[in-house]
Order: sequence, then structure tokens, then C-alpha cells
Amino acid sequence: MSSVPERSEIEAEYKWSIGSIYASDEEWDDAYEATQEAIDDVRAYEGRTTESAATLRELLETYEEVMRQVSQVVQYANLRSNEDTRDQEYQAMAAKAGSLSSEASSAASFLEPELQGLEGDDIEAFLEEEPALAEYEHYFDDVLRMKPHTRSAEVEELLADLSEVTNAPSETYSMLTDADMTFPTVEGPDGEEIELSQGNFTTLLQKPDREFRQRVHESFYERWTDVRNAVGTTLSKSVKKDVKMAEARNYETAREAALDGPNVPVEVYDNLVNTVRDNLDSLQRHADLKRRALDVDDLEMWDLYMSLTGDEGPEIPYEQAKELVIEAVAPLGEPYQERMAEGLESRWVDVYENRGKRSGAYSAGTYDTQPFIMMNYQDDVSSMYTLAHELGHSMHSELAKGAQPWQYASYEIFVAEVASTVNETLLTEYLLENAESEELRVHALDQYLERFRSTLFRQTMFAAFEQAIHEHAEAGEPLTPDVFDDLYGGLKEEFYANSRVDDHIRREWMRIPHFYYNFYVYQYSTGISAAAAIVERILEEGEPAAADYRDALEVGGAEYPIDVLEVAGIDMTSPEPIESAIGVYDEYLGRAEDLLDL
Repeated sequence: MSSVPERSEIEAEYKWSIGSIYASDEEWDDAYEATQEAIDDVRAYEGRTTESAATLRELLETYEEVMRQVSQVVQYANLRSNEDTRDQEYQAMAAKAGSLSSEASSAASFLEPELQGLEGDDIEAFLEEEPALAEYEHYFDDVLRMKPHTRSAEVEELLADLSEVTNAPSETYSMLTDADMTFPTVEGPDGEEIELSQGNFTTLLQKPDREFRQRVHESFYERWTDVRNAVGTTLSKSVKKDVKMAEARNYETAREAALDGPNVPVEVYDNLVNTVRDNLDSLQRHADLKRRALDVDDLEMWDLYMSLTGDEGPEIPYEQAKELVIEAVAPLGEPYQERMAEGLESRWVDVYENRGKRSGAYSAGTYDTQPFIMMNYQDDVSSMYTLAHELGHSMHSELAKGAQPWQYASYEIFVAEVASTVNETLLTEYLLENAESEELRVHALDQYLERFRSTLFRQTMFAAFEQAIHEHAEAGEPLTPDVFDDLYGGLKEEFYANSRVDDHIRREWMRIPHFYYNFYVYQYSTGISAAAAIVERILEEGEPAAADYRDALEVGGAEYPIDVLEVAGIDMTSPEPIESAIGVYDEYLGRAEDLLDL
């Protein structure tokens, strides 16, 4: 029987080096206590933020010192809790860290309301008096920009205090789906029993045996039926939280509030959804190509993840994946390539799935730590692409940290999803030119098409769903599991009009954690669009375009996201990057038709 191992069964070299943050849990305890005491140093400035330029500088320096400590305490606890979500000790540690973060946010909640008491001329006078404040100019601009949506210091403190409570829907969903839920076993093609998990679900849907794929699909979604009401409640409460928080900050809609944080125009969202919906024939061309490749009358939802070759593709062990990804990013310059290679040898990555481990993949870290990449590596082409994706995030962080002070080293997700997808695109180009086997070359092309399908089209469908459920709540309409099914199922039928949408797939919304992230998913779609344009420039122009791209990564959060992408030569306020990306998708579909003679 195939089963998921316990964490203790995985060798240390395939686990992230969390000891680089704190050597032990006891050291974390000491840091927690010291940080909790340091929070009072920030509180001491309440009411004094703008009394003088010197006081403001001292406050900002104190705030940075405390928040850097908080971020390390939180990071360690979250990584530990994600290693095994069943471990109650580490769940308690993460809860304590979350409370500490809320306490720190509450203690500093006076800062921005008090800063907003200044006018532009006041800021200029402060900058002249204290030259050290010059590095905060963009921060000051951002704070003053948000003045219409910032409440009194008292209300801001209350909202900060409530963050631990308002995060409850997302945290409850995570504990339910990662720690409490177990999935059934199904009979494999060779008669063996295979245990389903969130980590291996899509991998199993790439197996050639169609009846097996159907068993996987139906068994997996039937399990979700058992928690239907619980998941429906958590998502409903999460949406209502977004709506109420937007109202508290004087926004008309939750979407407007979410996009205004990073200063992304709402038109960018509309351009994306409308442009993709106008080009669904490209997605349906891909679906029909799969149908012909599989030689079936109707494409079912359990066929969507299948390779165009009709097989599951070559096995790509982790060590081979590392080598290929490193070679693929050569167009970004030797220093970039070497730093990535060093990181992979320095245990940035927590590689394999284990029981209780958080599902999915992500890149994390703080200004004072190395990057940490969570994987659930499955020895396949898809996992190799996920590794390239997360390394894009990590390298973005490394470049931004190296070029920016603390307050600008972090960056908006809108920009982050460009860096990850540039790596994926370069990996595809490298494999199409250099893969040692025709099998890998074909599967690389197929994987890139899948990434386009699942990133540009699927995530845009998610974005349309997210907008619909928030509009439903804003209109005062109830959000029940049946409503979610109807809204999601309708979109699935629109996007996959030439495929058969079954009742099980209407429940797919239940397994998507990103719906708890408040208008997050559209940025995957804008990211792949920008990335396609950036890679095209790099391959055509060489080092000058690569230098522009690296410069954009180094900007971090020192400029607004739309302006950051302009450094790389991309205008995301126009539909053009979306249309260009769909053109690339169509071009690759044509290449697949030729390679496979379909």
C-alpha cells in the first residue's frame, strides 16, 4: 500500500534549516518573551509621533527593531506548525505568535493615524530637519494616500486587536483540511491500495488509467461532502469579514479595499477578467486538444490534468529538478544563477510530503532569515515547475533585501507572482531546447500549457468567483454551500463549455485555500501575463532586458506595483499584456498540435 510517511522518516537534507532562525524551541521562548517586552517601547511614543522630526525618526527605528523581532518569532512558529499540523504544541506556538503579532500591530496602531495629521509641507520640513527620514518618503506617501480610509487611533487599535479573531475562518479551514481531514484509499491500476491526500490528488489525476482517474476524482470529492457545511460556513464568514472590514474603512466594496492596499487600479482586475472571458476559445481549444489526444468522446473533469501524450510523463527526482531549474535561469545572469544554486544547497527547501504537513507550496522568510520553501514534491514534471516557481519568490526576496532597507524589502503579491512565473517560463524554454529526451521535451511543453491553463484561465475563473461571492454578500444575499455550488458550477460551465462539468467538480471551491486570502488569486493571472512579456524581452534583447528585470526585483516595495513593472517594461493598466500572453498560449498550442500530430 502506498502511504504518506511520517516526518521522522524523511532525511534531514530534505528538510528546511529552521534552526537557522532559532537553535531550539527554548531559544524561541526566550525571543518571544523579549519581543513581548519590547513592544512597550513602541507604545511609549503614542501621542508623540509628530512632535518633532527627531521623535519620528526614533519611533520609526524602534518600530523597525520590534517588528523585525516579531516577524522572526512568527516565522519560526508558523514553519513549525506547518511541518505537522497535528502537533498541538506547535499549533499552540503558532497561536501565541499570532497573538504577539496582533499585540504588536495594536501597539503601533496609532502611528499611521498620527502621521496622517501631517500635510505635505510638514513632511518636507521634517525631511529637511532629519535627512535620515528621506528613505521613508515612499512610506509617507503611501500613508497619506490612505488617509480617507484610516480611522481614529482608537478604532485602528480595535481593528488591530480584532485581527486574531478575523483570521479565524482561514485558520479554522486550514486546521480542518490539513489536520483533521483524512482521505480514503482507492484501488490503483495494479490492484494496490493508494491513500489519497491533498498533496497527491492532482498527481494521481495524471495517471493514464482513465477508470482509476475517475475513482480518484469521485472518492476525493465525496470526502469533501462530509464537511460541506463546515467549509461553507468558514468561507461565508471569511467573505463577510472582508465586506465588513471594507465598510469599516469607508470603501464601497471589498474588492476596492483589497486592491487599494497595494494601490492597484480596479481596472486592472476588470481588464483581466473581461479579456480572458473574451478569449475562452483558446482555453476550449486546449480542452479539445486534450480530448483528441486521449481519443475520448467527451472530456471529463478527471481528464483535465492528463498530459497530451496520454501518459503521466517522466519521473523527475528532486536532485535532477534542481539541476534543470538552475540551468534554466542562466539568461538572468550568473550571480542570480549562483545564488539560487547556493540556496538549494543550504536547505532552503522542505521537500517531501509527510503526514499532517500543510498542503501546497509556498516561499516564506523574513528580512533577517534565509528563504524557506515548502514543497510536497512528487517526483514529476509538475513538481519541478513548482520548485522553479517558489524559487522565483525566494530569489525576489533575496534581491530586494540586498538592495532595500527593511521597510521596502517586502513587496506586493501583484509583483511577486511575476518573479515566480518568469522562472517557470525560462524553464520551459530551456527544456524545449535542451531536454535530453523527446519525452521530457513534449512533457515540458505540455506542462507549460497546463501552467497557462491553470494560472491564466483557472485563476481568472477563481477571481470571477471571488468577485461574485463578495457581491452576493454585499447585496445582503445568503452564502450557503448550494449558492457556492451554483456560482462555481456556472463559471466552470462557461470556461469549459466544450467539456462535461459533473456534480463533483461543482464542489471544487471547497478545496481552494486561496479563497480565504481576500482577492489574492487574480495576481497569479496578471503575473503570468507580465512574465510572458518579460521573458520574451529577455530572449530577444539579452542582458539589457535581464538587467531591467533584475532592477525591478531589487525595487522591492520602494515603489507601487504598477510602477515596479514599468521598470521591467510592462504596462499592466492595459489589456495588452493579457492579450499577448493568450497569444503565446495559442502559439504553444500550435506547437503541441504539430509535435503530437493532432
